[in-house]
Amino acid sequence: MPPDYRAYGVLRRHPLALARMAGHTVRAQVEGARAGYRDAAVDLKEHLPPHVVEAVLEVYRREGPRLVALAASIALVERALRGEEFVERFTADPGSPRRPA
Repeated sequence: MPPDYRAYGVLRRHPLALARMAGHTVRAQVEGARAGYRDAAVDLKEHLPPHVVEAVLEVYRREGPRLVALAASIALVERALRGEEFVERFTADPGSPRRPA
């Protein structure tokens, strides 16, 4: 999250408020990364060599999934802070009698 969020006491005292703001921030980053990826090749091809444009696209390809996973994690934390209960799930694993999913 932006480090400036630390300056707001309300966000330090109320984790649900922080989670909500964090969720909005990361979802906006996801949308920004998607738009950046869509436009990068066209916007940059006149100003940068092709290998640099490809490297920029690779950054977007790596950041996109990372940001989506972060948004999902924040959503789970927010749900938990709102009181939703979660049930631990197990899957069969030959090496262990019970292993969390």
